[in-house]
Amino acid sequence: MIDTEKTSGPGNYEYVIARVRSRRASLFDDDDYRKLTRMGPGEIARFMEESEYESEMNALGARHSGVDLIEYALNRNVAKHFEDLLRWSEGELYGYIARYLRKFDVWNVKTIIRGNYSGESRENIETDLIRAGEFDEGLLDELLAAGSIQGIVERLGSTRYGDALEEAYEVYEESDVLVPLENALDRSFYEDLLTGLPTEPSRPMELYVEFLSAEVDFRNLRNAFRIARSGADMEAAEYYIEGGDLFSPTEIRQLAGDMDRLVEHVRQSRYGEELRDGLDALEEAGSLLEFERAVDAALLEYSRRLSSRYPLSICPVLAYVLAKEREVDNIRAIARGREGGLSQEEIENELVIL
Repeated sequence: MIDTEKTSGPGNYEYVIARVRSRRASLFDDDDYRKLTRMGPGEIARFMEESEYESEMNALGARHSGVDLIEYALNRNVAKHFEDLLRWSEGELYGYIARYLRKFDVWNVKTIIRGNYSGESRENIETDLIRAGEFDEGLLDELLAAGSIQGIVERLGSTRYGDALEEAYEVYEESDVLVPLENALDRSFYEDLLTGLPTEPSRPMELYVEFLSAEVDFRNLRNAFRIARSGADMEAAEYYIEGGDLFSPTEIRQLAGDMDRLVEHVRQSRYGEELRDGLDALEEAGSLLEFERAVDAALLEYSRRLSSRYPLSICPVLAYVLAKEREVDNIRAIARGREGGLSQEEIENELVIL
């Protein structure tokens, strides 16, 4: 839960940003990823033991091995880093970070729902949880033990996601696809982030909103292309998240049914340059996965640009959160790919790097 005693005051931006710069400098770079793609799971584990993941690898090594060890270490490490952000921060900065880290509550609920849907064991589901959000261990244990998607939805009824999930569950029952439930979580998270902010705008709050608006734009963009590509009779506006600038509800309704117009709309937007290569791949090869990786890379680049433009603001902190998430995703993709026998080229195609 958010510590309300820490939310008063303007925030200690200089101190936290200095700590974040130090942490960001320790993130893996492109050369590290290339080395990892040539290694087996055991070699990846040893490489991580000699990196800033050393303490997690040593602490977990007696109980786990191989890809399981790597994944548990990744998730414990990212939780530690984000807990440090909250420990360091004060005032409005603490409040902004705490609200943003609720994204890991959404991640964990999605992970548990997907695991139930596919019949995964509790142990396998738990491996992928990132305990960096607001939900405590007790609630996560209850969700893991719920035994069904209906049970999960019912247990979340008293949370900020309850009403949206209850409504989405009716659609899920009719369609037997998880998209309505996952979208309900995303919409609740982002729309909650952008409401309840101070009534008197400040420059820090404006930058917080600008950063989040970009993230909403990229989420809407991903949803619009998925709907357009699927050819399914889906109402795009039902999956629209308020708070972005790229689409209005009317525009997304019109464009999601026309891939050519949708591509042109994005090319003419402020994100057109960052997404140029991804849009080219989408038009030439029809690769939605390649485009989605381009979207992820563009968001990272956009967050980095905001950080450079506003170095003493919330932007470098949130950009670090995104970059750390991406590092964990990349290492996980490499470890799973190597375990699954994928080639180096196939694995590199799964990575998001700048």
